[in-house]
Amino acid sequence: MMAESRMGHARMGRGGPGHGGPGPRAGVVERPDDFGTVMAKLARFSRRYVPVTIVALVLGAAGTVCQIIGPDRLRDITNEILKGLPALVNGKPVVGSVDLSAVGRIAWILVGLYAGYALLGYLQSWIMADVTQRTAQRLRESISEAINALPLRYFDRTSHGDVLSRITNDVDAIGQTLGQSLGSLITSSTLFVGSLVMMFRNDVVMTLWAIGASLLGMAIMGVIMGVSQRFFVRQQEALGDVNGHVEEMYAGHVVVKAYSGEGDAIRRFERYNADLYDSGWKSQFLSGLMMPLMNLVGNLGYVVVCVVGAARAMDGTISFGVIVAFMMYIRLFTQPLAQFAQAFQNLQRCAAASERVFAFLEEPRMPDESRKPRLLGRDADGRDVPVRGNVVFDHVRFGYDPDKTVIHDFSAVVPAGDKVAIVGPTGAGKTTMVNLLMRFYEISDGSISIDGVDTRSVARSNVHEQFGMVLQDTWVFRGTIRENVRYAQSGVSDEAVEAACRAVGLDRYIRSLPEGYDTMIEGDSQLSQGQRQLLTIARAMVRDAPILILDEATASVDTRTEELIQKAMDALTVGRTSFVIAHRLSTIRNADMILVMNHGDIVERGTHDGLLAAGGFYADLYNSQFALGDMG
Repeated sequence: MMAESRMGHARMGRGGPGHGGPGPRAGVVERPDDFGTVMAKLARFSRRYVPVTIVALVLGAAGTVCQIIGPDRLRDITNEILKGLPALVNGKPVVGSVDLSAVGRIAWILVGLYAGYALLGYLQSWIMADVTQRTAQRLRESISEAINALPLRYFDRTSHGDVLSRITNDVDAIGQTLGQSLGSLITSSTLFVGSLVMMFRNDVVMTLWAIGASLLGMAIMGVIMGVSQRFFVRQQEALGDVNGHVEEMYAGHVVVKAYSGEGDAIRRFERYNADLYDSGWKSQFLSGLMMPLMNLVGNLGYVVVCVVGAARAMDGTISFGVIVAFMMYIRLFTQPLAQFAQAFQNLQRCAAASERVFAFLEEPRMPDESRKPRLLGRDADGRDVPVRGNVVFDHVRFGYDPDKTVIHDFSAVVPAGDKVAIVGPTGAGKTTMVNLLMRFYEISDGSISIDGVDTRSVARSNVHEQFGMVLQDTWVFRGTIRENVRYAQSGVSDEAVEAACRAVGLDRYIRSLPEGYDTMIEGDSQLSQGQRQLLTIARAMVRDAPILILDEATASVDTRTEELIQKAMDALTVGRTSFVIAHRLSTIRNADMILVMNHGDIVERGTHDGLLAAGGFYADLYNSQFALGDMG
């Protein structure tokens, strides 16, 4: 039940600040505020994997060295073959003899080099994939831990979608790009420097010509990359508009149809879709030019190598094998340039995602209360004793913001077993008081005690154990009906689950299902909204907590079902302290005490009949509902 109460805080905290807007659109390559700082944080977070990461990068670099040496050996094998080709001596062909042993020896060296390149590259990929996924796993675990440790104030100012985006999109971006980018950056750097060194080692003049041809192509490619990046950003923004519109229309399709808004929805979708098409084809077209441009650069380099190489070979400056080696090196030299751009872009995305994740992990958390005693439900000797449920609010003062007080001076004594209703207009502070009672928020002044124990003197978990809760907004998870009823409770028998469902009138329907209590709940197809409400009430019954919080538990059911639930609730509240947040005043006539709140203060208190006889604020609320026909 505590998970349900946590998930219900967004609606219960209506008196507090509203939630923030949606998080940033996924897919847009953001730039972090401080690339170096955030990557240092990621390195510290992953420091246990640093040694194995270094090993992986060294393996990748070693494999690239094998790839770089390959063309040099191809030069040797070409020259060996050329020695045995026919030559013209005094106008007559003379056939030499090819040294097959030398050719075979070089060939085996080439096989070893390329096999080493493949094996070392595989090992690097395997190690980096494991490291990055373990890092992502630890990040998700840390975020999950932080979610349960952050105060609810954080979630009041941050949208749930933004938190979900950090644990899914941002962590995935880190896991997917980090390993690829680091490995690619190291191998590309090794390939670039190594091929450049080997080209200079073979022939300086041809190297300079090859660099000149490559730089011309790279300049053209850089211009196109800059233009395409703008269109990619526009494409992601348009994609966000389309996704947001479709999600909005899907969630509210009933309202759209009821108000005949299909035409406007279609026109807006067509506008967003047209923007997506315009930016999408331009970005895809320009990015599609990258590969032909890379081929152009490579082919231009080949042409230069062939022309310059032929001239220098005719002069006897270089051997034919050097030309063959350069044909390979020109490809190895141009290949890393595009990989650099992709790797840096991925690292920017990784850093931006890391910045959001670490900003979440570094949010101030609730103080550690593991050392606090568990006084509720235990005596001085540590033995379990029943909590009676005497609750005292003593001059409680609270504000969601320090400079804006919501609860000014709330005092009330609730004897064990009493049923207390808290009523008042929207924004009066009703649900805020329940949040404070369960220590979802810390009070600014005063105290709240249970059985004489100040709730701030014990761990929050010890406080939560004393409560069962039924919210107006139902929450069920993917699982069987039986698992949903006994949620987070160990030792609850099947008989107790079925008895709770019988008490709320849900047993007959459940038994009509093909799998009965073992039916899986997926979406809203198996249970209606009212039946889901009944299920959460059954969950509160098996919780068997000494204090109950009921937030208009019958709001989503019909009148006949409401009567059944009301009887079940009356039976459930016997012997338990109950706090009922009431919206329909006709449902709390039998409350032992009614607290009438307005603007954060108790303006009246008493029984239903007494407050009506007084003719004050409560009477006005009740009569206004009576006038609207809300008499239960």
